[in-house]
Amino acid sequence: MSNGDTQPLLACRNVFKYFGGLAAVNDLDLDVYPGDVVGIGGPNGAGKTTFLDVISGINPATSGSIKLNGTAIANKKPDAICHLGISRTFQLNAGFESMSIRENTLVGASFGLGDKGWFPRMTYTREMRERVERALVLCDLQDKADLIVRDLPVLDRKLLMMAGALATEPKLLLIDEPVGGLNPHEVDDVMEIVRGLIKEGVTIILIEHVMRFLLQLSERVVIMHHGEKIYEGDSKGLLNDRKVVEVYLGEGTADRLQHMMDERAQNG
Repeated sequence: MSNGDTQPLLACRNVFKYFGGLAAVNDLDLDVYPGDVVGIGGPNGAGKTTFLDVISGINPATSGSIKLNGTAIANKKPDAICHLGISRTFQLNAGFESMSIRENTLVGASFGLGDKGWFPRMTYTREMRERVERALVLCDLQDKADLIVRDLPVLDRKLLMMAGALATEPKLLLIDEPVGGLNPHEVDDVMEIVRGLIKEGVTIILIEHVMRFLLQLSERVVIMHHGEKIYEGDSKGLLNDRKVVEVYLGEGTADRLQHMMDERAQNG
């Protein structure tokens, strides 16, 4: 996180999203700088996914300012926001079932940063194919690229969504619950892949309920509750924040996470 003169890559100010009388996102501010990894946690219904929907244009903000590199995006459509450099994954695994991993990822490359005219591209350029191959390597799917999606396990389907998003070469990647439903070994596999993205300099906002995943990857953590931001800071401060412990973690989970973080610090 930058506190100097660097302009935020993403700047959210006083963002509200109402559904009727319910404020699903309530007066939320957030700055994300190039290279940041920001983790968002909180109880079910806290407004986490809705906030990503607002940023990516799926559910536009009711009010407030959202800027990407200084350009206002709050009223733009999802495809326009993607063309400007924001890509995302979703909680539910999505893919064209009869197509291969590589073919699915090519769709992301083509429609994410392809021609912006009225008609879809009928062929894939060499540059698109190169982006796809890079994305497959980053997601450890290069040896499975010809497998058909309907035959894939849950882990590979999640990685496929990530590869499709990365194939657009986004300035900001939004990842929504990438390890939900996975076993501990698979969680570790995804963690290593996200660490690789971080080393590549990808700027990330991620949502996750698996707190060891969230805390070990995020430089900065945001906790939401009833649409509001109740905490923003590092992992150490999070585990000592009484409100976060009371409304979300609980004493037992906080103690276990603290023990995990202490062990990690001792082991370097």
